[in-house]
Amino acid sequence: MPHAGLTVLWGPTDGDARAAAHTALLRGAARLTGSPPHAFRTAYEPGGRPRLAGAAAPPHVSISHGRGVWAVALGTTGPVGVDIETVRPLPALRLAGRWLDAAAAHWLAGLPPAARPAAFLWLWTQKEAIGKAHGRGLRGGGLSRPVPVPRRWPPVPAHGRPPVLRPLAEDPGTFCAALLADSGRHVLALASAAPTAVDLRGHPGPGGAAAPADPGRAGRPAR
Repeated sequence: MPHAGLTVLWGPTDGDARAAAHTALLRGAARLTGSPPHAFRTAYEPGGRPRLAGAAAPPHVSISHGRGVWAVALGTTGPVGVDIETVRPLPALRLAGRWLDAAAAHWLAGLPPAARPAAFLWLWTQKEAIGKAHGRGLRGGGLSRPVPVPRRWPPVPAHGRPPVLRPLAEDPGTFCAALLADSGRHVLALASAAPTAVDLRGHPGPGGAAAPADPGRAGRPAR
């Protein structure tokens, strides 16, 4: 696994997504540091943000798990956040009216109905990731920071390249990005409190090895 300021692992699962995420977090820390997975344990800060305990543990981590999918992020340059959602039917316009700013909701309304669920999740997951990176959750972090809408929808596929985290216009100290992964089946978002390079790895196998993610085109969101 190449070293980068932000290492991200993600994958689908037929089992317990939460357990899969925590297992991947320990394996990711092991590969990043050269220490065995049992050298680390997961702990939580008073606000609920996860961290890894252990002498060689990466200083910043984030976890996301939902409907049959999970993701973890390990950062060395600053606090990080990750969020992943499975694209599925949902009342995108109603959710946008409640949770997004007026400009984002207007943009979403201008898309074809079939495109709206993934587009809403594109914005929503970034807000979740931002909240995690700041350690304050949605209301103290992500909801108060407008996320820019893509210049085109669907976004131009990255063809296996990791996303570039870009600063928010109204908060240049927060960097974020999102991508459609697994041919558009999932939306994955990343956030960081510092500019950083990203090493993105998708679909880890039983032994923890991983292949590059495959960006594609394509109720209330799960946490």
